Amino acid sequence: MPKKGGLGRGIEAIFEGIEDIDNSDRIVALELDTIKPNPFQPRESFDDRDLEELAESIKQKGLIQPIIVREIDGEYEIVAGERRFLAAKLAGLSSIPAIIKQLSDKESAEIALIENVQRKDLNPVEEALAYKRLIETFGYTQEEVAQKIGKDRATIANSLRLLKLPEPVLNMLKKGEISAGHARAILSLKNQNKQVELANRIKEKKLSVREAEKEVYLTSQDEFILEIKNRLKSTLSVSKISVSLKNGKYKLELVFDNKEVVEDFLRRMS
Repeated sequence: MPKKGGLGRGIEAIFEGIEDIDNSDRIVALELDTIKPNPFQPRESFDDRDLEELAESIKQKGLIQPIIVREIDGEYEIVAGERRFLAAKLAGLSSIPAIIKQLSDKESAEIALIENVQRKDLNPVEEALAYKRLIETFGYTQEEVAQKIGKDRATIANSLRLLKLPEPVLNMLKKGEISAGHARAILSLKNQNKQVELANRIKEKKLSVREAEKEVYLTSQDEFILEIKNRLKSTLSVSKISVSLKNGKYKLELVFDNKEVVEDFLRRMS
């Protein structure tokens, strides 16, 4: 059962930018074993070292900011503050200050995302997946997500595009081995195998975003040249096709086996 508690210092920070939450809400102390995680939590993992540091701070100074929960079937589901909840468990606390709100699934998912985005706690993949959930599960448009999060629609659209990358590249993005800027450059390549190859080069060579964009350009030209060769091979009876690029100009060289093949080529071109 919740126990009435006092108002913690610095509580305004947790509520900044989150709708329908204010300092008039009653703070209660909830037993940790009555609290469960938020299924709409956009953050997939928490850094162990970060949690240990926060747990140590809680041991020394206590937990200043309450978490936000909603009551479901006699239990309390975290809406915002899962990191603080985990650190409080690690610190050995038996209860934690909390604000109980009456919220729908949609509102819970929205607030959890807003809190994490404002604190910059999410990696680019987690953020994109959270936007996708709001759109697919709760019927938001990209414009509505942008308004809720305080970003423009193009930012939301670009974030969602990252989810088109192959799994190996998404894993590198999650781990911070490549940046969102790198990922956007990689998206310019059509072939997923090439995308993975480039991501690995970026990671191994520690390429900047500008260097990655140059690699994309060179790879794209290679892909275009290969496409030209394949299209010509499928339509022409030539023994050799050579395509090269220099100073922005393409050079095409065809080798014909005999005069008849040349005449056939000329007829096709006329």
